Order: sequence, then C-alpha cells, then structure tokens
Amino acid sequence: MISQSNIRNFSIIAHIDHGKSTLADRLLEETNTVASRNMRAQALDDMDLERERGITIKAHAVRMDYKAKNNKLYQLNLIDTPGHVDFTYEVSRSLAACEGALLVVDASQGIEAQTVSNLYLALENDLEILPVLNKVDLPSARPDEITEQIIDLLGWEIEDVIHCSAKSGFGIPDLLEAIVRVIPAPEGDREAPLRALVFDSMFDPYKGAAAYVRVVDGVMKLHDKLKFFSHDKLFDADEIGFRKLENHKTKEIGAGEVGYIYAGIKEVSDTKVGDTITSQDNPATEPLPGFIPIKPMVFSGIYPATSEEYTLLREALEKLKLNDSALTFTPESSMALGFGFRCGFLGLLHMEIVTERLSREYGQTIINTVPNVEYIVHTVKGKTIEVDSPAELPLANEIDFIEEPMVDASIITPPDYIGGIMKLATERRGRFKNTEYLTTDRVNLTFEFPLAEVIFDFYDKLKSISRGYASFDYGLPSYERSKVIKLDVMLNGDSVDALSVIIHREKAYHYGVALTEKLRSLIPRQLFEVAIQAAIGSKVIARSSVRAMRKNVTAKCYGGDISRKRKLLEKQKAGKKRMKMVGSVEVPQEAFLAALQIER
Repeated sequence: MISQSNIRNFSIIAHIDHGKSTLADRLLEETNTVASRNMRAQALDDMDLERERGITIKAHAVRMDYKAKNNKLYQLNLIDTPGHVDFTYEVSRSLAACEGALLVVDASQGIEAQTVSNLYLALENDLEILPVLNKVDLPSARPDEITEQIIDLLGWEIEDVIHCSAKSGFGIPDLLEAIVRVIPAPEGDREAPLRALVFDSMFDPYKGAAAYVRVVDGVMKLHDKLKFFSHDKLFDADEIGFRKLENHKTKEIGAGEVGYIYAGIKEVSDTKVGDTITSQDNPATEPLPGFIPIKPMVFSGIYPATSEEYTLLREALEKLKLNDSALTFTPESSMALGFGFRCGFLGLLHMEIVTERLSREYGQTIINTVPNVEYIVHTVKGKTIEVDSPAELPLANEIDFIEEPMVDASIITPPDYIGGIMKLATERRGRFKNTEYLTTDRVNLTFEFPLAEVIFDFYDKLKSISRGYASFDYGLPSYERSKVIKLDVMLNGDSVDALSVIIHREKAYHYGVALTEKLRSLIPRQLFEVAIQAAIGSKVIARSSVRAMRKNVTAKCYGGDISRKRKLLEKQKAGKKRMKMVGSVEVPQEAFLAALQIER
C-alpha cells in the first residue's frame, strides 16, 4: 500500500482544442501505464463521437505509477474532465476530487474564455494550479508572448510555466516532476468515518451502475454496506478497484485514493454526480459540500419519423439514459407529429450529442422541435409553474408575469472586434457589465444574457464576427422577470403546436414574418390555398399564403359568352372552398428544421 504523502490527484483544464486529450496520452505513455504498441490517439475518449469532434464528453479517471528522480514511487490519479460549457457542473465535481490542476494553454492561440472559466472553477475548489504551455513546437507558436499572458493571469514566475509539446513528447518528463513537486498530497483521515465523493458514473449491462469515487476520509472495503447521502439507499460493495484504462480489482481504497465501485446499483440516477457515499456501520454525520442535483437547461421534443417507431425510440432513450444521467425525458403528444418525448438537456451541444447517438447507435430517424429553456410562470391566482414547452404555457389572461433564465457570460476577444461583439450582444438583449484587458491584445468582456438568446446560434455568430478569434463561456442561470409571450403558427386556422415558440415580445414580429415566409417556400402546393399565420393569442401578426394549384377549366371554351367562363370559374372556386374545409396540410420535416435556423 502506497503512503498517502506519495499520492497526487490532479485534473487537466483547457479550452477546446488546446491539446488536453493528447497531453493525457503522453502522460500515460511516459509512465508506462499503456504500452506503446497498444497506444492510440485520445486514449481516454471511448466514443467515436468524442474522437471525431475532438472533444471530451464523458469524464474518466486513470491511475499512473511514476518513479520520480528522487527514487520515490508516486501514485498519480488523473481525473479527466469534459471540455464544454454544457458540462460545467461535472467539471466542478471532478475538480473537487483533486488537489491540483494542469492549466493547459495553446502556444499559438493563447488564453481563451473557457481557460479562464475553468481556472476560476479550480480556484474556487482551492486547487494548486500548474501552468502548462502546450504546442511550443508549432511554426505559429508564440511561446514568449503567451507565457507573458499566463503570468499576467495569476502572477506566476517565468520558471513556473512548463513548456511542452504533447504531440512530440517534449517537456513531458519535466511536467511529471513538476506535478510531484507542486501539487500537494491529499489530506484526509484513514481512521475517520468513510466519506467518498462521486465525481462520475457509468453503466455496465452485466454489473449495473459503477460510481467513480475519490475517498476523502476513511477506507472503503469490499463487501461494505454503503449508503448514499442524497437518497439513503443501501448497497453492498461487490467490486472495488481502480482504473488503468482497464479495471483493476482491489480489496480496499483508502483516504486520498481514486477508484470505482460496483454495488448492484440498477439505475445510474442512484449514483448522482457530487453525492457522498458513507458506510452504514460507521456513518459520517454530514456529506461533502457542493452537491447540486443536475437540472436540464434546454428542452426539446424528440419524435420518431414514423409513429410505428415510437416504442423503439423509447427503448433507445432508456438505454441512453443508463449512461447519461443528465438526460431526462417524458412522453408527450403533438397534433402535428403524433407521439414522442419531451427531453431535457444540459445545453445545445448535449442535445446534438444525444440526437447523434440515437441516430448512430440505435438507428433512429427523429424529428426535433424548436429547443426551449425553462421559464417560471407566476399566475394571477398566486401559483408558480415551471414551463419548458410552449404547449404548457397557461392562457394570457391567467398569467401575472413570467421569469426567464439569465446567465453571466464571458467573451475573450482581440480589441479590433469589440464593436461588432457589442452590436451582437445588444441584438441578443445582452447587458454589458465589464471590460478587462488581460493583455494588450486580449480583452475579457462580461455580459448578462437571457439563456434563450445564447443557446441557438450565438456562438456561430460570434465566431463569424471575430473571424474565429473570440471565445465564449457562460455559467449557471438565475431567473429574472421578462416580457416573453407565446407565438403560435397556424395553417388554415389550425395551430401547429410543434412550431410554437416562447419568445420575447420585441422579437415576435420579426420572427413571425421570417417563419411564415420560410414555411411558404417549404410547404408543397395543394389543390386549395393554404394560409400560414403567426399569432399572439387571437391577434395575427404575420401571414403568408401558399397559392393553390389551379386547373385551367376555361380551356374548353372557344369564344362564346363570358358568363359561361365565369360560371365555370365560380364552380371551381366553390369546389376549392369545400376542399379547404376537409383537406389537411402535410408539413414536411424540413419545415421543423427550418424553424431551428431562423434568427430570433
């Protein structure tokens, strides 16, 4: 058993594409955790989707044994974190399981918004920060300039910044020595009652849910009776161990160590991220701080392309939820789309990943409705309702006021693009808060935005305005009173609930006009005229028409009295009127996708 003073628990924090996964690969290789012949790029990323997009979606933990220059053997636990703003809470819990973090900065791109955001998360957890300048061997690298940026960020010395190249392996031995030297050993009392932090979970079809844990106090032993603080359920520890890319069984894991447990847990929802595990025989009196139940931030309807696939879609979502506890879904029905599910996601990236996995792993063809955020509705009777779908919104005369979620956002950009970004922020109802010059060529702009305005195409627009140089990050939401209303879309007077949206009153007209025009070009022509209307309550604010296909009924009239032609045209008109009353309009799938692309 290794001494607690020789354990180092650390994480790697970085902006997307700054080389976090490649650096983890080199550390695994340098410590001989993975033999060179078995090595593959992004070794910690299991999913094809992670490898294709170059992002980490699921956190991992891996143990490395490292013999330092002082001839002591150290146990290094790398707790990998997801690399996107949607997964901020998981990042915070992974950081809570560590004593230190490697702050990785790209030598050509410099400090970006998520670098700063994750750094503040690490500082909130009192972590020792080790700055690492990666990709120093690139032709476009600016090591001296970017090192100055890093020093200005938290006041390090030049010698504190480790220069390395994760791709070539340059500087990795120095980095391992710095980890041992700079990051402190874990504190914790082996004799105290057991307290273990759950920082991730996954599902095995044979063994049930596994909880990845960092033991803070006490010792977790095989066959212990374990209790979770959030739900008081009891489980037997059937298997305990640690990971070196594969599971390695052991009889116990003590204070300061990182490992996994299988305890016959049937649901991943029983292993909530941030929860505390204790022993039934000698329980701790209070849990570890920081646990928050994960709440979805974006909601969207998911419907099968054909109604016969409803059961298959339900099974696919249930299997997906076993590995993704943040996904929520409840059955719902739509007049336009039939039976489907209302799904809750952490953000738009999370939604993209879920729909992509449904398509790839389960062969589902699905239709997404317009994503919405969750609003809090206060009724005139004094009730409070949480609404995540336009269909759930009460009638206008029943609503006193509505609150919408607001987020604090950080945009880091070169000064040249401040004007364009300010204009975009104003269009998206952003409130400017502060400007901070990180360096002469990097500005941190902070705003407060309605969440509904940033979850759609805000990031794409920002990248377009700044030619790719600006980076964006936002935190968890708070609620504020707002003038939002429900905008209905009607075809021939019938509301199409799948196209309805909750939108700010000032933007309703622009959105209504754009959507009706778009639908006019997408809905195929019928034998009768189709009226497309956007309405707020009973007031129509925009209208377009799809003209009827018309047979030339007067073609057989060769001259003669005009009244004969008029009679045939009147007869056609009456027939079309009758057809309109009984005819139904098929809305193509492209129409629902078009609604996602219209700027609000």
